[in-house]
Amino acid sequence: MPTYAYACKDCGHAFDIQQSFADDSLTVCPECGGNLRKKFNSVGVVFKGSGFYRTDSRDAASTVPATPAKDSPAKAGAPEKSPAAPAPAPAASSSAPAAG
Repeated sequence: MPTYAYACKDCGHAFDIQQSFADDSLTVCPECGGNLRKKFNSVGVVFKGSGFYRTDSRDAASTVPATPAKDSPAKAGAPEKSPAAPAPAPAASSSAPAAG
């Protein structure tokens, strides 16, 4: 259950209490019977950045294609593959019979 902080507007008494999300906020000070206000603290976790998943909504200008680094292999332990050499073109042979 979350912990909420309250402070009395009249006497200044401050306290914390654990309440369920479904519970109503407290309105009466337990010390003097005055009006309470809920105090809000800073957020514990802040996410910064343009997005965390490729499916997030973002404009096309901010998208950067994911490419592996040139100096590291794509898969750990896998040998790097050199670019494939083009296959030699079949040589035209003068001894081949002409199809007719």
